[in-house]
Formats: sequence, C-alpha cells, structure tokens
Amino acid sequence: MSKIALVDDDRNILTSVAMTLEAEGFEVETYNDGQSALDAFNRKLPDMAVLDIKMPRMDGMDLLQRLRQKTQMPVIFLTSKDDEIDEVLGLRMGADDYVKKPFSQRLLVERIRALLRRQDVMAGNEVTETEETKVIERGELRMDPLRHSVSWKGNDVSLTVTEFLLLQALAQRPGFVKSRDQLMDVAYDDQVYVDDRTIDSHIKRLRKKMRTADPEFSAIETLYGIGYRYNED
Repeated sequence: MSKIALVDDDRNILTSVAMTLEAEGFEVETYNDGQSALDAFNRKLPDMAVLDIKMPRMDGMDLLQRLRQKTQMPVIFLTSKDDEIDEVLGLRMGADDYVKKPFSQRLLVERIRALLRRQDVMAGNEVTETEETKVIERGELRMDPLRHSVSWKGNDVSLTVTEFLLLQALAQRPGFVKSRDQLMDVAYDDQVYVDDRTIDSHIKRLRKKMRTADPEFSAIETLYGIGYRYNED
C-alpha cells in the first residue's frame, strides 16, 4: 500500500481528496502547512507528496526545495488556474507534475498511479529484460534504468522519474527527433493530458541538471516547432 502525503491549507480539499485516495487503496497523511509536513517527512518519507503552492508557515516551493536536498520521490503540485509562473518554476525546481485547481479527483488519482508505476520500474520492482531496462551508454552518458542512476563524464546526476524517462527516450535513439507528443506518451499515461509547456519545462530542468556535471553539456538539441533529439557527439 503506497503512502501519499497531501499538503494543503484548504481543509475541504484535504478531506475530499484523502477520502478518494483511501477508497482507491492508498494510505494517506494530511498536513495543512509546509512546516508540519517537513517535520513529518524528516521522521519518515511517504512514497509521494501532493503539495499546494501557497500555504502558511512554509509554502510548497520552499518545501519542495528542502525535499529535493535529500529525496527524488515523486511530487505533484496543486496550482490555481492563474499560477502559470508558479507551475513552470515548480517544474524547474524538480516537481514531477502539476494539477490545476479546480481539478478532477479522478485525474489526480491517474497521475498519482502513473508516477508510482514509473517509480516502481525505476526501483527495479518490475524487472524484465527489455529495451527499457538495458543500461544505456552514449559517449559520456551512462544510464542504468534498474538503479535509476545517471552519470555524465563519470559525475552522478540526480534526476526525477520524469526527467529520467525523457532522457532515456531521447538517448535510446541518438540523432532521431522525438516530438513533444511522443515525449508526453513516454512520461505520462494516455489518460493524462499535459500541454507542451510541461514537456519544455522538464527538458529545461533536465539540461540544467546535466550542466551541473558539465557546463558545456549540449547533447539535447531543440528543433523549434518539431521537438527534441539527443546528439551523441
């Protein structure tokens, strides 16, 4: 049974979403501010966190920043419909996804399940010898899907599940272009809709992380209006 942490200062959202998730078989913990959640996470981490952005004591951005210092567990942001800047910033900081308020609880459940399934695969809990589990070596890049490890020029790079899947999809076929729609299919279930900005934000975050290992990293090329490709040389 996966444990989901809900962090939101709206008690109605906490109550209704918790009831839905528990009915779907999840164990749920609720917190109405970021500091309370952080205190609990320091004792024991959940399997996933769903965070509101604007909260008292510690907002969702600050909480995410603290979490990313010690864990790559999946994080979904809940955002107001006008918080486009916050959405992009959250993704750049390492959130895996966002859901706009007001939202369909069924959609939220599907996104949670999708990220947990991918986390399971990356943790090696569904190990099968397939193309998706093979170690990838492309020049200075080395990716081990079963260990969810990435290195560039021998330097480890810490990626979220979504970032890992996008890099894997690009690196599996160097020189071939992947459209944004194709990358959406890689990172999300068919039942989950995301727009182009979400993929672009993930790619920007991915590049930034790779450049922490090598400031000259340029293997991911943007083809404007088309998509992205990985260049091995």
